[in-house]
Amino acid sequence: MTKFDLDNIDISWCPGCGNFGILRIVKEALDELHLDPTEVVFVSGIGQAAKLPQYLKCNFFNGLHGRSLAVAMAIKAANPDLTVIAESGDGCSFGEGGNHFVHNILRNPNVTNLTHDNMVYGLTKGQASPTSMYGFMTPVQVSGVTNEPFNPIALAISLNASFVARVYVGYRDHAKEVIKKAIQHKGYALVDILQPCVSFNKLNTYQWFKENTYIMDNHDYTDRKEAFRKATEKDKLPLGIFYINPR
Repeated sequence: MTKFDLDNIDISWCPGCGNFGILRIVKEALDELHLDPTEVVFVSGIGQAAKLPQYLKCNFFNGLHGRSLAVAMAIKAANPDLTVIAESGDGCSFGEGGNHFVHNILRNPNVTNLTHDNMVYGLTKGQASPTSMYGFMTPVQVSGVTNEPFNPIALAISLNASFVARVYVGYRDHAKEVIKKAIQHKGYALVDILQPCVSFNKLNTYQWFKENTYIMDNHDYTDRKEAFRKATEKDKLPLGIFYINPR
């Protein structure tokens, strides 16, 4: 149990959903940072991932689809002493919220941005999201996805974001330490959290992520060119802090 646990709550995620792991990691990270629940605000949009703040003992604001960063920036501007965390899924964050994603990187507010990236729209039953893989077949994309997947890590680095990271929910301790560093960072901090959707994405499973990711070792996160090169790797997805620019 942590200070951020709620008792006797009904969680609506599917059994086995990666969101359960993210919830546990986030609660432990906040608790280990000795944050006061009354001074933490979560902001989310719409979707399965966006339900996470409802399962935390802290302040939260559920906004419109794709608009979590806009509200988070307003809250931080109104009360800079608060710890403000915007979180939502890959569709909400990079599809409907793509414009806010770009311009908050440029503005660099002191806000942490956690994205639950399961490479599919889970709430609306499985159509492709911006990060779905090329060829991924869904009830809507019956012949397979024809777009190259959106790369939030590469885009953030290209825009000189001040903190850019990617983690996988299956590597709990690693993910928790990266998220803690993101929350402590002064400026905009992106953590793209890879997670399976056990109901609607039968391709990017727990086993797939285990076989197709690796934790970066001895990576110089001050080297922007090297960070961008790492961000564009496709054979296996690198995990860890790609880039920090304390601007």
